[in-house]
Amino acid sequence: MDTATWLPVAWYFVIGFGVLMYVLLDGFVLGLGVLAPFAEDEGQLDTMMNTAAPIWDGNETWLVLGGTGLLAAFPRAYAILLSALYLPVLAMLVALIFRGVAFEFRFKARRGKRFWGGAFAVGSMVASFSQGVILGALVEGMPLEEGRYLGGAFAWFSPFSMLTGASVMCGYALLGAGWLILKTEGRLQQVARTTTRPLVLVAVMSMGLVSAWLPFLDSRIMARWFEGGNFWWLAPVPLLALLNAFMLWRAAMEEGRDARPFLLTLSFFVLGYAGLVIGIWPNIIPPSLSIWDASSPPSSQGFTLVGLAILLPIVLGYTAWSYSVFRGKVRADAGYH
Repeated sequence: MDTATWLPVAWYFVIGFGVLMYVLLDGFVLGLGVLAPFAEDEGQLDTMMNTAAPIWDGNETWLVLGGTGLLAAFPRAYAILLSALYLPVLAMLVALIFRGVAFEFRFKARRGKRFWGGAFAVGSMVASFSQGVILGALVEGMPLEEGRYLGGAFAWFSPFSMLTGASVMCGYALLGAGWLILKTEGRLQQVARTTTRPLVLVAVMSMGLVSAWLPFLDSRIMARWFEGGNFWWLAPVPLLALLNAFMLWRAAMEEGRDARPFLLTLSFFVLGYAGLVIGIWPNIIPPSLSIWDASSPPSSQGFTLVGLAILLPIVLGYTAWSYSVFRGKVRADAGYH
């Protein structure tokens, strides 16, 4: 197998890993913002935000890795995605900036604290929904001709992308609830436990709708799942997702095992992500742009892969270190300065 064949595959999974890490790690912070309106008072919202205060900005490193990796390894796909999804990408970036400003300003403000709390919630919701819309538009496929984008500025808008936008936002809320069960205690933890079960139902229904819709978007996706006995090989993914959801439903109300709901929510996302990758492989932009068609020259991919081999262990190391340092429960009287 020559480098022109295996380097795009390697980069596909590197970028996929970066996106997955961003979804898992920044997803629960966005979920805290989605859940912010359910806080019973300002003190509870303070505690919710304090659980993520030491680590939230480091999580966005993975978003940078995914975006820069896409530019370096698949420049044609990067150009198409930015052309097709300019508006939802811009909305996501503005919302993430707004969320970050609100995160800092709320802890410093003497007046207007409620406003910045609302800004944190709105920024998180818009960013979450925009990410879901981007995902839905990508999966649904781009109108292409010889690798050129043919759609307009609003080609991403469709019932399917709106569904995935709402689904991702609810999924992030589930991640946020699991994180609160892990990191808090007392009344706030009980609120998170009570919220988790309805969110599990919404997440399962959303994943079911998206999964049922996905094969009908493109006959090749349908063939991937159902022709030639493939279903029997791939069926463990949705079955494991259902089992995972059932275990999460039970774990949400189990006292004394606070890590289980969050870990099970993470695994639920991983299984959903695996099903998505199976559905669109080997395309990086459905329905027709494969990773080999969109890749940069092997020399460019090989050079950047060397840099990645140096930097990725550092990113993994400081991420693990930061979560280790700030492990444990966050008390209601903890402060962020």
